[in-house]
Amino acid sequence: MRLPPLNALRAFEAAARHEGFIGAAEELHVTRGAISRHVRQLEDHLGTALFTRQAKGVRLTVAGRRLLPVLTEAFGMIAREVERVVPDRGELRVICPPATSIRWLIPKLEDFQARHPDIRLRLTTDFHGDLGFDTGEYDIGFSVEHWTTRPKGIAVQVLLPVMLTPACSPAYLSGADLTAPEDLSRCMLLHETPGHADWTAWAERFGVRAVEAASGSDFPNLDMATKAAVMGAGVVMADLVLCREELESGALIAPFPQMVCPSPQGGICLLGHRDRWQEPKIAAFRAWAEAAARDADGLSEGATRAPV
Repeated sequence: MRLPPLNALRAFEAAARHEGFIGAAEELHVTRGAISRHVRQLEDHLGTALFTRQAKGVRLTVAGRRLLPVLTEAFGMIAREVERVVPDRGELRVICPPATSIRWLIPKLEDFQARHPDIRLRLTTDFHGDLGFDTGEYDIGFSVEHWTTRPKGIAVQVLLPVMLTPACSPAYLSGADLTAPEDLSRCMLLHETPGHADWTAWAERFGVRAVEAASGSDFPNLDMATKAAVMGAGVVMADLVLCREELESGALIAPFPQMVCPSPQGGICLLGHRDRWQEPKIAAFRAWAEAAARDADGLSEGATRAPV
C-alpha cells in the first residue's frame, strides 16, 4: 500500500491529540472543515474508521489508537531532525570539556559576545565521545589533539599546548619536604582521569622510576583535581595554562619548575565538521579563540618557581 497523504496524517494526529477537530484546526491554522476532510481522506485511503463521531468531539477507534502513537513519534522525530539539519543561523552551539570551560573558555566569553553581539552562543559541558557534528547537534567543540576515535571529515585547529608539571599547595610542599623528584613517591598523587596518562608520561620523560603513577586519587576532571591540590590533598599534574591562576597567585607551587613535559594527549584544539568549517559564525569563533589562545599561551616568568 502506498503511503497516505502527509496532510491527512498530520490532521488525524492533531485531531486525535486534541480529541476533536477544533483544537486541531487551531494548531494547524486551517478550518475545522479542512481537518474533517483530511481525516475522511485518510480513512478512505486506509479503508477503516479512525474516529467515532460524537456530539461532543470524537473518540478513537481501535485502529486510531494504534496509529496515533506511531504518528506522534514520527512527527516528533522529523521536527527534531529538521532543527538539527537547519540550525539557527544566529546561534553557535559549542561543546567543551568541564575543566577547559571553567578555567579558560567561560571567563573569556564576555569578550566574544561583545565582539559578536549577533551570535548567540550556547555552551554545553556535558562532554562525550560523539560530539554530534554529523547530526548538527553542535557547531564546534574543544577536545585534545590526539583523539584516537576522531570521526572522519573532522577539521582540527590546535589552540593551546598542554604542558605539565607537578604542583601542590605551599603547606603540602612544606610538609612533604619535596627536595628531589623521587620524593613524590611518598605523596598522594591527584589524577584528572582514571588512566593516569599525565603522571605516567611525566615520570617516564624524566626517568623518575620511584613514582607510582597508578597510585593516588582519581577525579572526574582537572578542575576538581586542582581544587583538591589547593586544599592540600596532594600533588596534581598541573596544566600550565589551565592552572595558570593558581600558579601565578601562589595557591599552587611547582617544586620542580624546570621539569615540564607536553601532555601525551597533545594540545587543546577546536574541532568541527569540515563541510561547515568556513561558515561565518564558526569562522568568527575560530578566529576569536585563536587570538585568545595567543594571549593565554604560557605563564609569566617565575610563575611555577618554588619558593626559595
